[in-house]
Amino acid sequence: MVDIITDYIAKAPNSSYEITVGTDSQNHSKTKMVEVIAIHRVGDGGIFFYRTEYIRKIKVLKEKIVEETSRSLENATGLVDNIGVKLIDYDIDIDKLDIHFQIHCDIGKYGKTSQLISEITSWVEAAGYEAVIKPDSYAASGVANMLSK
Repeated sequence: MVDIITDYIAKAPNSSYEITVGTDSQNHSKTKMVEVIAIHRVGDGGIFFYRTEYIRKIKVLKEKIVEETSRSLENATGLVDNIGVKLIDYDIDIDKLDIHFQIHCDIGKYGKTSQLISEITSWVEAAGYEAVIKPDSYAASGVANMLSK
């Protein structure tokens, strides 16, 4: 995945990029977790990757949101580190690119997750990422949600 992403960026290093990471889950007989990484070349489409894992059923909403956010943060941190290293192979300095990293959280102002906004967004921002919530958190509330059903 990292090779594909770095190749994608290296083909248009002067473009602007939004790299978003989000996770959503749905309860079935187990909890189906879907982790999404989306790379948007602004004005020129994008690509995304996802991973699905079935874990023990999580019945408590806050526990599900914390697990989703934890997975997103872990993916983002690994991704940023690996992309930076791989871009060196292309003689591209990641710090000189126009790349905007975001964590898309499956929480919003309406519904049961509204009480978690401050806690979750503060956690994401403390980790050094921009936190995006519904309705703008398409990686989590759109792509991952669709794949988790």
